[in-house]
Amino acid sequence: MLQACFWSLMTISGKPSREKRIIPSLIAVQLNRYSTLEADLVVIGGGPGGYVASIKASQLGMKTICIEKQDTLGGTCLNNGCIPSKFLLHNSNYYDQTTKKNFQSSGITVDNVRIQIDKCMQQKQNVIRSLANGIILLYKKNNINWVKAHGKITNPNQVAALNPDGSVQSVINSKKIIIATGSEHTPLSGTNIDEKDIISSTGALSLSSTPTKFVTAGGGFVGLEMGSIWRRLGSDVTTIDSSSTIGGPNMDKEVSTILRDILSRQGIKFRMDTKITSASKSGNDIVVSLESSKDSTKKDSISCNTFLICVGRRAYTHNLGLDSVGIRKDNLGRIPVNSKFQTEVPTIYAIGDCIHGPMLAHKAEDEAVIAVESIKGGSTTMDYNSIPHIIYTYPEVAWVGKSEETLRQENIDYKIGKFPNTSNSRARTNLETDGFVKVLADRRTDRILGVHMISSFAGELINEAALAVQCKIKSEQVARTCHAHPVCILNHCNLIG
Repeated sequence: MLQACFWSLMTISGKPSREKRIIPSLIAVQLNRYSTLEADLVVIGGGPGGYVASIKASQLGMKTICIEKQDTLGGTCLNNGCIPSKFLLHNSNYYDQTTKKNFQSSGITVDNVRIQIDKCMQQKQNVIRSLANGIILLYKKNNINWVKAHGKITNPNQVAALNPDGSVQSVINSKKIIIATGSEHTPLSGTNIDEKDIISSTGALSLSSTPTKFVTAGGGFVGLEMGSIWRRLGSDVTTIDSSSTIGGPNMDKEVSTILRDILSRQGIKFRMDTKITSASKSGNDIVVSLESSKDSTKKDSISCNTFLICVGRRAYTHNLGLDSVGIRKDNLGRIPVNSKFQTEVPTIYAIGDCIHGPMLAHKAEDEAVIAVESIKGGSTTMDYNSIPHIIYTYPEVAWVGKSEETLRQENIDYKIGKFPNTSNSRARTNLETDGFVKVLADRRTDRILGVHMISSFAGELINEAALAVQCKIKSEQVARTCHAHPVCILNHCNLIG
């Protein structure tokens, strides 16, 4: 929230233009015949990267048109990702906590607790609808034209808006183009997703009842969060991953080990170093065939009634007309860009999940601002090392900067400061003592290189650490900053030489 306030104050060329502009429609253009529109900037995609780019461009005086084919703005994050998952994580945790011993030991007795999944899902949709309408209001306020269509680049200064049947709704001539088309879930070979029994994260956020047995293919962000939701709501959850650690390759290994222990104690089962070779329906069950990642002769299977495929996401760069203008994709289907987010074609830029880097909404938003400022002559670049990562399990896991493994690989001499939640007064009073905070700093300069934490409020605390990494602050400077008691943790991580 604070960051949004600061962004609203920033421009790179004086105050945003208040010139009145005549635009065909403030909300959506639904044309019955071919027409031609003119713009300074066309943004393809209305997700976190796309709508932030559109708003920023309009604030800087550019006549902006956003092309988004879905019925609502906000992209996967708002409609089928970050927002609905956080709603269900938050509310399922409330439900789960009422059955915990710490409620009873604190003198709180709750009887006959139950959850109505249908009402929970309806409220989730109300939240999504409210936020989506908020984006529309921002578009209206900033005179941004939303064309509901699929955007396809036809030349370096032109985008065709296509109807679902492929016919041309309109053609938009534009000085610049930003591609912000996001990503889609990566399929599992030989397995068909029906979003009922065999599901992606979209289906996992819309189940009408609690599965008896819930299996997740993947132990990354999505697998751990979805597994946590349905474990709390009564499912028998098993997470399968081909690697030996959970949380993905960028998570600090010590954090990964402790998190797995915590989630195991909560009831989630883990099958690590295990590949999934296929999944098929057999009566009312789904049979998932397994194979050891280390020894292909060792095979097994597991049955469930809901199977979540969350083995990663891939850039959505289909049918964008990239070949026609000479933009080549990399081996992962992403669009290569320079530090200004400019593609091989100088008038075309790309941001968010469809380019390199972590697939995070806040990463796309920052890239959007920098890309638009670059178009207007700005010189700011993106510091990917200072992007925070959060997994909203309970407790939450968050990190920013480099892990110990990375520092060792780069031969950087570092020192470690740790502080356990068992020694934190606020964690003690809340009976939330699982986890710790670890600060990694350069042994010579004392500059903070990475911060890793497991805590019930890690998602908030990590932002201070991100600021420290971004601004190249020394650990002593953080330690000597007076932090409010009894939450203070970072300044207690006295670094050990």
